[in-house]
This record gives sequence, structure tokens and C-alpha cells, in this order.
Amino acid sequence: MSAIRLFCGSVFGSARELALDIQEALEDQGLEVLFFSEPRLADFTAAGDGEESSSPVLVVTATTGEGELPEDLRPLYHQLQDTLPMTPGRPYGLVALGDSAYRDSYCGAADLVEALFDRLAMAPLKPTLRIDAGQTTDPHSEALPWALDWAERLRQRP
Repeated sequence: MSAIRLFCGSVFGSARELALDIQEALEDQGLEVLFFSEPRLADFTAAGDGEESSSPVLVVTATTGEGELPEDLRPLYHQLQDTLPMTPGRPYGLVALGDSAYRDSYCGAADLVEALFDRLAMAPLKPTLRIDAGQTTDPHSEALPWALDWAERLRQRP
């Protein structure tokens, strides 16, 4: 299996901390994980041999503003929108941090990523995990089991 490409979008560091803990948990399971905290298009598409990558993608992101992506994830998002590198069936997972008190913008970054990945013909292995800061003080307790199950589904793919 190709290395998992873990992309992180963080505002105050919570999403980054969570992403690094997910990386560690996946590596403890024997998986190779490449972590990108300020990802660019080449991080998404590079396969190392000049071919387009089909490696699994895992995104951990916070939401900022009025349902927007964090600043460190925006360049990748816009580059993907501009180039639309189709990767039919490429597996992905998405963990989103938000606060439902912001009703209309709750986990808005996840909505943006899901819509873009759908346009790229990527395939979610599980429904997006939306972690509500108003409901939980420990996002790790939800995200780590979710990520391990996501990885198990990845392993079971043909």
C-alpha cells in the first residue's frame, strides 16, 4: 500500500496536534504516513516517479471565519480547484473540527473539502468525522478510533 498523505489545516494548533497524534497511531499500526502541514499541489499529486499519485489521502482540518478553510490549507485547495487532477476512486478520509454554536458555518471547511474531492472523483472510505467543540473537550477520543477504523478499511481494499 502507498503511503498515506496526511494533510492538516489548523488555526490555533488543535487540528495540527490531532493530526500528529493520528499519524503516530497509524504508524504504530505499521502504516507509512507522510505529514503535510502547509501542503501544496505537488504534495497531493507526486508519486515519486513522475506519475500521478493514487495514494490514500487523510485530511484533518479546523474551520475558521464563516466556514472557511484554515490559511495553511487554502493554497492546496485552490490549486486543486484550478487544476482538477482527477483521481477516480482515490481513497480519502476527513476529520473536521468545529463548533456547532456557529450553526451555518459548523465544519464548513469539511463541506468545502468534501465537495472538491467529489469533483476529483475520489472515494470516501467512511463518512466525515465532524467533532463538535461544544460537545467534546477531547477530540482525540473520537478521532483516533475513527482513524484506526478508516485505516483498517483502507487495508481491506482490493
